[in-house]
Amino acid sequence: MGGLIFGYDIGISGGVTTMTPFLQKFFRKVWEKKEADKSTNQYCQYDSQTLTMFTSSLYLAALLSSLVASIVTRRLGRKLSMLFGGLLFFAGALINGFAKAVWMLIVGRMLLGFGVGFANQSVPLYLSEMAPYKYRGALNIGFQLSITVGILIANVLNYFFAKIKGGWGWRLSLGGAMVPALIITVGSLVLPDTPNSMIERGQTEEARAKLKKIRGVDDVDEEFKDLVAASDASKLVHHPWTNLLQRKYRPHLTMAILIPFFQQLTGINVIMFYAPVLFNTIGFGDDASLMSAVITGIVNVGATLVSIYGVDKWGRRFLFLEGGVQMLICQAVVAACIGAKFGVSGNPGDLPKWYAITVVLFICIYVAGFAWSWGPLGWLVPSEIFPLEIRSAAQSVNVSVNMIFTFAVAQVFLSMLCHLKFGLFLFFAFFVVVMSIFVYYFLPETKGIPIEEMNQVWRSHWYWSRFVEEADYPNGGMEMSKGNHGPKNV
Repeated sequence: MGGLIFGYDIGISGGVTTMTPFLQKFFRKVWEKKEADKSTNQYCQYDSQTLTMFTSSLYLAALLSSLVASIVTRRLGRKLSMLFGGLLFFAGALINGFAKAVWMLIVGRMLLGFGVGFANQSVPLYLSEMAPYKYRGALNIGFQLSITVGILIANVLNYFFAKIKGGWGWRLSLGGAMVPALIITVGSLVLPDTPNSMIERGQTEEARAKLKKIRGVDDVDEEFKDLVAASDASKLVHHPWTNLLQRKYRPHLTMAILIPFFQQLTGINVIMFYAPVLFNTIGFGDDASLMSAVITGIVNVGATLVSIYGVDKWGRRFLFLEGGVQMLICQAVVAACIGAKFGVSGNPGDLPKWYAITVVLFICIYVAGFAWSWGPLGWLVPSEIFPLEIRSAAQSVNVSVNMIFTFAVAQVFLSMLCHLKFGLFLFFAFFVVVMSIFVYYFLPETKGIPIEEMNQVWRSHWYWSRFVEEADYPNGGMEMSKGNHGPKNV
């Protein structure tokens, strides 16, 4: 439900902002521009800052709340964090559904954002800690799968609600988020808390009983000892935030910042935006944008299932690199096709059938490449590499960076499309090259390694080993004294 709600909110706003009654009521300027501008330039139709603000205020709010959420998650457990998330979602959806003016829209959207911050903070952590490490990857990607399903549901609902006579369908679309919000609120009351989190709050015996119940075996001593040891190490840390800056956490911090940064710069948003125009030309007519959203949505869900199957089998690195190559090829092809036909003026003229079909095909292959590599792994890898003492703070950094760049890309995207034209694809393709090189050289494989033993991974890595050395003592005896003037001991 945590993922579903997030996906629903991502998917719903895109559809709602194209509904005419909605634009007429709240964003007259955009609507007038869209009506007046019957010109052929497809690149600049939706270039408006307030409209983007409606969509992206969600991400800003999520950013702020994930910082608060980290403290709640640590002090009060993962469970309460989910409960707060659910309540905030409910409030936001309610206000949006009954919105009378733009400020209500933005307030509702921000409440949803606060909810997203709490959910994205606690749900992946909860999953990583509850899962037996054999299936950790698969269960965690379940979160990403729910996001994709949420987007798909939102697209399908938007399609039907847009058809409602009297033009109040958008109220149903926005208010619909109340359903998953209720489920997650009620659900979080029923769920058990994670053993890790109980130990962290000093309830050791309950935690042992809980662990037996979750694992379904009586002999949990080994795992239990690991958890307690990890928790004791984390107790010695009073300031997880300043702690993140220590030299021995350099690899973790790097990953927490770069992985979500790259995830947003794969250009997935651009592709999703372009689909309607192209599908229109194959002859889907006006329901084209829906069809395209649903088709890409289905591909998205399908490919995420592939990664659930493959992530603990073939490993994380393989998926990252394969997905990168796949996205790169598709971006090049799509840029070439669009450049050839839309040119710089943004007027496609008549597009032949085979042309549109080629582009759609490559867009689908591209979405698939994203959905089984950077999509899910961008959430999975950061949540499993952090040691407990910084886990909740580092997860916040991860969510925050993700939201900052989602926000930035969403705010700037329509203007960039307007100015860079098809070059936008090449801009993102460049980043795909960079991120694949980064993964190849700097990301160690983490499949099948128990979370508590992640440290070995860094110690045996050709580059990161010089940061973590034998930094097993809690305060990191080497601190920052060496400074950052490169490795002294190569």
